[in-house]
Amino acid sequence: MDTMIIGIAGGTGSGKTTLTKRLQDAFGDNVSVVYHDNYYKKHVGMTYEERAALNYDHPDSFDTALLVDDLKKLAAGQAIRCPLYDYTIHNRSEKTAEVRPTKVVIVEGILIFADNALRDLMDIKIFVDTDADVRILRRILRDVKERGRSLDSVISQYLTTVKPMHEQFVQPSRQYADIVVLEGGHNLVALDMIIQRVRSHIEGPGPV
Repeated sequence: MDTMIIGIAGGTGSGKTTLTKRLQDAFGDNVSVVYHDNYYKKHVGMTYEERAALNYDHPDSFDTALLVDDLKKLAAGQAIRCPLYDYTIHNRSEKTAEVRPTKVVIVEGILIFADNALRDLMDIKIFVDTDADVRILRRILRDVKERGRSLDSVISQYLTTVKPMHEQFVQPSRQYADIVVLEGGHNLVALDMIIQRVRSHIEGPGPV
């Protein structure tokens, strides 16, 4: 199988997941998705309070080597057991999910362009760029509604780790992008261009 690996990076709340879902809707079973967030390192023997205080926006918080190995397996036509992360407990779940090889594999995460070995596996690198005020508002809504966080904890985490790590690692990784998309999946012009590129890969060259 000739697998195309697409990386979708960008700051928290930038619209990465919306863009990813648009591509899934367009191509269905031809697309599988692997989220870098599921590869957060497992923390054994730590209390909830200790885990909550960790910096989850630094590259070292991820088991990126495992993600690299899993992507190589998918590209070779092998299914993987992807770890799952539970945001409500700030730790990796005991459960895993099977991801099957497909013609297109999307890797999504804030820091996927910060690792050279991971970048080298990607055929297309897309960075979603969105205004910081919009991103923090989206993060507040998401974390409070979907991840069981308090407003105070979300704001504290944003100011102490998310914002400084974005400035130190996420935004500088924009330089590695092949395509910079403003507003993610809401940018219909950029979305259409990406869909056309992916469709040409899935359908392959026409008859000679």
